[in-house]
Amino acid sequence: MAKSLKPTDARLKTADELSALLLDLRKEQFNLRFQRATGQNEGVGRVRTVRRDIARVKTIIAEKQRSVTTPAVPTGAAVQS
Repeated sequence: MAKSLKPTDARLKTADELSALLLDLRKEQFNLRFQRATGQNEGVGRVRTVRRDIARVKTIIAEKQRSVTTPAVPTGAAVQS
């Protein structure tokens, strides 16, 4: 797995790829937690990186869902009453 996930790379992925990536990151987070509990944790900074990557992926998934459910309103459009 890469050091850190770039938001631009994640935005290019499909919803299925993002879901698979999220699952992989959660598995890695679980393994890192297990390593810390047993005293085998070597990459201390990796826990933080994985946690932030999970947040990035979840944010991008939410953005994609929001863009699908709400129609885009052109900026500067006049509101008619």
